[in-house]
Amino acid sequence: MAVIADTIDPAFDLIEPSRLAAPFLFNSPHSGVVYPRAFVEQARLPLHTLRRSEDTLVDALFRDVTAHGMAFMRALFPRCYLDLNREPYELDPRMFEGRLPAFANTRSMRVSGGLGTIARIVGEAQEIYARRIPVDEAILRIETLYKPYHRALRQRMVQMQRSFGVAVLVDCHSMPSGCPRDERSRVDIVIGDRYGTSCAPALSDIMETELRRRGYSVVRNKPYAGGFITEHYGNPASGMHAVQIEINRALYMDEPTYQASERFEGLRQDLLEVAKTLSQIAHIELTPARTAAE
Repeated sequence: MAVIADTIDPAFDLIEPSRLAAPFLFNSPHSGVVYPRAFVEQARLPLHTLRRSEDTLVDALFRDVTAHGMAFMRALFPRCYLDLNREPYELDPRMFEGRLPAFANTRSMRVSGGLGTIARIVGEAQEIYARRIPVDEAILRIETLYKPYHRALRQRMVQMQRSFGVAVLVDCHSMPSGCPRDERSRVDIVIGDRYGTSCAPALSDIMETELRRRGYSVVRNKPYAGGFITEHYGNPASGMHAVQIEINRALYMDEPTYQASERFEGLRQDLLEVAKTLSQIAHIELTPARTAAE
């Protein structure tokens, strides 16, 4: 259930297992449901519509990995307020009152599509804001929410890599089921590994095999190859691996009401079993390339 709050504190959770048994961090950057009151009041859309960009309940699907020795992280604020799966300053100058920093990326395809670090639209290109917002407000969101989140994420990955020799980030997302003609409606899960560049092949292979074995239709990289997080944190040659998983929302929720469906628990159990299988391969399959060559 979405919450309207005067402040976002804390901005995210990093939940550690009682004993870290495997170098895996499951991350849900888009499942936050704490909406700042000032943001809701300045939006031209109702809360129910703003929620369409959420990865609703994805955190609930994955958070039990901590009971099996793996770490879990999630944002508590919503994606439409600030998108952690973008560059820090991927901003559309048409949205803001005032001058953006010279280093802002204002020309990316994501900015052009209205889906920068601070989104312009949700749903079917529905404009979020009734008027321009101050540049200082955008910078404040980045400084107080985006940067601390990524700082904590990077630190946790580095700690795992130092302790285990490898670190694996599983970036967890959901996709709308789409209309009958939409290709996504015929796919249960999309695995994104930046076309084989963000993680060792074994990671994607085992994930796909285990999901298919449980009856899910799985494709790789189309239409989602992985966003900023997968690209930015995945560096297999240094022992840093990142893979994205996109789950069709029709598998576990009623999209119009944002409520879990009767299939939720079965999917949660399946994903937990896949996570446990993945964690068992860390020392066998994910040796950094430079070590294997020596």
